[in-house]
Amino acid sequence: MKVSFSDYAWGAGLATDLVNTSPLVWKSAGEMLPGTDDLATFLDEHGMPGATPTGADLRQVRRLRDDLRTVLEAGTEDETAAGANALINRATTTPVLERDSERRWQWYLTTPTGAPLTDRLALATGTGLLGTLRTLGHARFRPCASPTCDGVFVDTSRAGRRRYCMPELCGNRVNVARHRARKQSGDPRTGDSAVHHR
Repeated sequence: MKVSFSDYAWGAGLATDLVNTSPLVWKSAGEMLPGTDDLATFLDEHGMPGATPTGADLRQVRRLRDDLRTVLEAGTEDETAAGANALINRATTTPVLERDSERRWQWYLTTPTGAPLTDRLALATGTGLLGTLRTLGHARFRPCASPTCDGVFVDTSRAGRRRYCMPELCGNRVNVARHRARKQSGDPRTGDSAVHHR
């Protein structure tokens, strides 16, 4: 596996999504990676196709997920950098300078052929987190703003205004709850209780 320092958004997104598969995030949903097939699907959906994880891989990935959460929740830039560097060190790799598909020089980290799945995941996520920290800053590492979610995320968006670990789920649930609360209170912004005059 080869990971570019320039493509930090992919690795940071992978870290965010992996952390938020934990049963600690949405307690009602439980474990989002209950079996090896679920892990294989997750990897395929996140640009790491072809893996056939074993039970041992699944256990190691769950431990990695806990380590990633610690890095995402780190209180300082230095703690975040140290945690992300430790992830990369698991893969026992060194940086190489190579040309990309457009013939530009890029820094890459690679894992040896046949490296364990968790080493490849640690490399991808650690590189993504370091790239985000260097390029966008520590303020982009955040807890989810939903009151019913314990997720964490890395905001690599251009505007930097993301509030939810899973916008399509957490953000939508918050909006639905607000709409219902307005509806129950008779708030005219819902359109249900508005008085129409001729």
